[in-house]
Amino acid sequence: MKEITSAQNSLIRQLVQLKDKSRERKKTGTFLIEGIREVTLAIKGGYEVETVLFYPDLFPAESLDGLIPETVNPIAVSKDVYEKLAYRSTTEGLLAVAKAKENKLSNLRFKNDNPLILVAEAPEKPGNIGAILRTADAAHVDAVIIANPKTDLYNPNIIRSSVGCVFTNQIATGTTTEIITFLKTNKINIYSAILQESVAYHTQDYTKPTAIVVGTEATGLSDEWRNHATKNIIIPMQGEIDSMNVSVAAGILIFEAKRQRKFS
Repeated sequence: MKEITSAQNSLIRQLVQLKDKSRERKKTGTFLIEGIREVTLAIKGGYEVETVLFYPDLFPAESLDGLIPETVNPIAVSKDVYEKLAYRSTTEGLLAVAKAKENKLSNLRFKNDNPLILVAEAPEKPGNIGAILRTADAAHVDAVIIANPKTDLYNPNIIRSSVGCVFTNQIATGTTTEIITFLKTNKINIYSAILQESVAYHTQDYTKPTAIVVGTEATGLSDEWRNHATKNIIIPMQGEIDSMNVSVAAGILIFEAKRQRKFS
């Protein structure tokens, strides 16, 4: 079994770049995964793992049996090397390099003709994106679509904050215009969460093909969504403010749709 003990090793230097720089992830088409659950979910989600590294004091070599593909030769690393690559302060001793998927709208496949989709326009904070993906996983939506993404999906902060749900959801990205065209072409109703010209969210029927669309707390959704919505919807607010965290809003709306669908 190969072992790397120097943080100056060329592979390790490359992986540090992969961890820290979106540009490197896009150039190589690969990204770094940290954690047992995250690596397991990535493999289960059909991601191709190229390299596995582990720190034996935290993750014994025998624990790899049955966890990673037999075609992957694991690499043992020293404490210094692992700490150079690890993103979290509390960690489990396991890292993997995987190939990114092409998150194209044209790649989306629905299991039936009545999909439930969550769309988020221009989310900026990785923590919010991770929370949205956790909500989508919990509700088992058919797809998550990110409009006008501000960061790449394989940012370590997104992987961490989503607790691996970036691998459990079917995800696509595109511009707002591309996504609206895709939804209308596939006869999917658009419910845009927006303040203007809106009705209370619980008055609408989400049992037909549905896309729930949410925007950022700071700017909300663009006018394009308001103009092309089947209906603009609002969560009635009873406090002093007129907005809430985007992942919380997404959860309220998506689970109302699931309730109407009898959680099917």
